[in-house]
Amino acid sequence: MRGITKTFGSVTANHNVHLDLRQGEILALLGENGSGKTTLMNMLSGIYQPDAGEILVEGKPVSINSPEDAKKLGIGMVHQHFKLVDVFTAADNIWMGKEKAGFTLKKDRCREIQDMVGRFGFALDPGKKVCNMAVSEKQTLEIIKVLYYGAKVIILDEPTAVLTVQEIEKLFAVLRRMRDEGHSIIIITHKLNEVMELSDRVAILRKGEYITTVDTAQTNEQELTEWMVGRKIDLNIQRPVVEKTRPLLEIRDLTIRSDEGAVAIDHVNFYIRGGEILGVAGIAGCGQKELCEAIAGLRPVQSGLMIHKGDNIVGLSPKAILEKGISMSFIPEDRLGMGLAPSLSITDNMILKNYALAKGPFVDRKGGRADAEHVIQELEVVTPSTETPVRRLSGGNVQKVLLGREIKAGPNVIVTAYPVRGLDINSSYAIYHILNQQKQSGVGILFVGEDLDVMLALCDKIMVLCHGKVMGVVHAHKTTKEELGLMMTGALDLSNRYEDKPAGYAKDTNITPQELAQLERQNREQTEAEQAVEQEEK
Repeated sequence: MRGITKTFGSVTANHNVHLDLRQGEILALLGENGSGKTTLMNMLSGIYQPDAGEILVEGKPVSINSPEDAKKLGIGMVHQHFKLVDVFTAADNIWMGKEKAGFTLKKDRCREIQDMVGRFGFALDPGKKVCNMAVSEKQTLEIIKVLYYGAKVIILDEPTAVLTVQEIEKLFAVLRRMRDEGHSIIIITHKLNEVMELSDRVAILRKGEYITTVDTAQTNEQELTEWMVGRKIDLNIQRPVVEKTRPLLEIRDLTIRSDEGAVAIDHVNFYIRGGEILGVAGIAGCGQKELCEAIAGLRPVQSGLMIHKGDNIVGLSPKAILEKGISMSFIPEDRLGMGLAPSLSITDNMILKNYALAKGPFVDRKGGRADAEHVIQELEVVTPSTETPVRRLSGGNVQKVLLGREIKAGPNVIVTAYPVRGLDINSSYAIYHILNQQKQSGVGILFVGEDLDVMLALCDKIMVLCHGKVMGVVHAHKTTKEELGLMMTGALDLSNRYEDKPAGYAKDTNITPQELAQLERQNREQTEAEQAVEQEEK
């Protein structure tokens, strides 16, 4: 790629970018959020067309006006969000994109796919429907799909975002085998440890401009970070030691159902203490989302208790929970869909938390603007003004606005899900620092994460979920990534080794056994009534 420039209105996504890819190599593409990595790859795969510059394949200038043109040139891209038809099998997802496939299904199409699966060492059943696949299987299918169409250049956008340690190792082994067979691979990732482990060379973009390309063997994580950000950054995640308090919130025998009616959380027990970060690890879809929403009062609970200061808060709305004296902040993974109102300004998003408390018919925008200015200054949010709609901010700045608003409310419990997903290293470390500040203030934090290295460095304890069940709660400094990975897949069960129980755990409560039985009966009756109504509506 030579002198590639791409603009969207007044925004320049790429400016005069140069990129070389050699045969039989793995090239990592690094850069902060908004540095133009995905835009650049979308031009290589035919989704966008450059405004200036040229693309050369084997030394010859080519024109890539569509993904079909890219496919003919042997270029395929595996997107971060998969492009698959859920009700089709793996073989049919691949075969339906074949040129001149015809109207009738070939009987040997599954065998044809199976031969390719075996050749590269993948593990995939060609006859399995996509809706029944794990995330790692869907990603495998996407890679096989581009290989099937003859791709020699394969682009992977954040391929390890939702994989376990063991699944990442399998993926890397396959990518190395593909490289050895002469394929060229570009991998977009924010995880520097993966860049150092997998890639042969690293290309760095900063603010849409090309900085440099270096051999991986001749660089290190610190140097790569400085090139990405333009200044030195301390890459050590702090874990300050704080004197822990009594449990702020105890979860007992909690069972929650998903939107589809399946059991998402199955008889889970744990507690959140002040001055402590409790990590929650697990494969995507193992119940983390439902657990966070239930604690925040946004999802009904089938059975069990959530106890704060001796009172059960199950069934209470977020407002009622606040009136009980537990100031809770929930930072969801869907920051623009659930956390913030994207079309509203930063000021108006600040007001959303407390506008109902206003005396009189008018909203206090002056106070909201002051809060917005405080958050912008305190968290170094990059924005033209407090009146900028949050949808116009980068992912890192959106997350800072959400985190700043929730912390401004003075919570004693913070529930946060994937707070740094998709954020660059600079924004990520800013978020870790904010969470540690809250921990030192005596706040209890439930941290749902996906990067096990980060969780081991940041959290005090880690609870591992598998299919909605607790596989164990371990101290972060006493465990390993491999042990956590085995627990996440259900191969290791340490649930009987519940460590570090506080004095009076599961005893110190104002709820009598009779009241407990009555609450559980009410929960059960309410669930049965809701299910009966749903059945009648169906």
